[in-house]
Amino acid sequence: MRNLRDQEALIPQPRGNLPKVCAAALAAITTGSIVVLSPERMFGWVAMAALILTLGPLLHGLCLLAEEMLHHYNTRYRGRAFLSHMLPACGFGCKTLLPAGLAGLVLYLVGHPLPDNNQFCKLLILVSVLYPPLKSLGILGPSEVEVSDICEGRKMNVAHGLAWSFYLGYLRLVLPYLENSISVFRATHQHSSSCWGRGSRKLLILIPLNANISHKLEDEDDNIRFYDNLPNNEIDRAGVRGRVYKHSVYRVLDENGKGHECVVEYATPMLTLYSMSQESSAGFGEPERRQQVLLFYRTLQDILEHSLDCRNRYKLILLDDEHHDDPHFLSKTILRHIEQQEKEEFCVTPPPGQEMVHPLSNSSSALPSAPPLDGNWHHHPEPMSREPTLMFSLEKPQPLRGPVENSDY
Repeated sequence: MRNLRDQEALIPQPRGNLPKVCAAALAAITTGSIVVLSPERMFGWVAMAALILTLGPLLHGLCLLAEEMLHHYNTRYRGRAFLSHMLPACGFGCKTLLPAGLAGLVLYLVGHPLPDNNQFCKLLILVSVLYPPLKSLGILGPSEVEVSDICEGRKMNVAHGLAWSFYLGYLRLVLPYLENSISVFRATHQHSSSCWGRGSRKLLILIPLNANISHKLEDEDDNIRFYDNLPNNEIDRAGVRGRVYKHSVYRVLDENGKGHECVVEYATPMLTLYSMSQESSAGFGEPERRQQVLLFYRTLQDILEHSLDCRNRYKLILLDDEHHDDPHFLSKTILRHIEQQEKEEFCVTPPPGQEMVHPLSNSSSALPSAPPLDGNWHHHPEPMSREPTLMFSLEKPQPLRGPVENSDY
């Protein structure tokens, strides 16, 4: 369980609403201070600040609109409606127009707080005009945290696309047939280990943090040995008749040299992430690769948890890349997860050798007898605790009895 807690500590959680709460608290404190210092001009100050802040983005939207109309109207928008597509894309939406209109209306009703009208006009024009160049140069652009939040919220990361492709193009097709393939494999391999628990009957998917994987597991750990392949699954896919999907069975040796057979493989999208980090044109460095691996793990886990086709047929194993000094780290990690899966399963069948009573038996020995009066329990070998059983009555149902008056009144 310690390993699983460490694994959960590596996965980034979705960002919350703390920035919005802090921004609202800061605005409330500042507005309250203005109310205390000059309450008669509070509405004017707030309206002027809101108008300046919203007029700048509107002017920047005009600059974006010029580019979109001249060069991208047909290619990016395919001639769609100007008002419903292009204007909102350039920032002329309700979130910008409505606050600007309300601020202008309030400022017109209460008047601006500055004593000189020329000063107010100069300030409004200067701040609004300086906003577009500062925004275009990236000085007022979104930070890396904001870009990451937008990409994660709108599912625009590389990891999201790879996770959905891995699920829709592979896992959803093969996992429903995994248990049947293992049963056929065990029937045809008499020398196979007899201990195929629930943990071994799942597809173990390895996801290394460094995304650097080898094509043969035995090259990374000599305690892992290739045994055989499961029966092939042939599925008609994308015009290919009988496309073959296969899994490999490995025998993992523990500290005592005992072999544990399981179906294990790497997540193939890790090859894409690693190759992208090696290409300079992809703009994908090592820190970005690690972040995308973690997002891939989190996204794939969320997808599989809500998939009825894949439920209880897989196990994601996140491999930390800080254990290069241990040559058997991979085998120990696989065995640890298999053992954990076995411990999480509950036994719903009676233990071997325990006597069970048939639910439809009507003999007297099937019913639990009362303890004897002489206190002698030797003739009643029934255990004190037993598996719950269903008891059915063979008597015909009787009609409900009417109310009986038994009071003295």
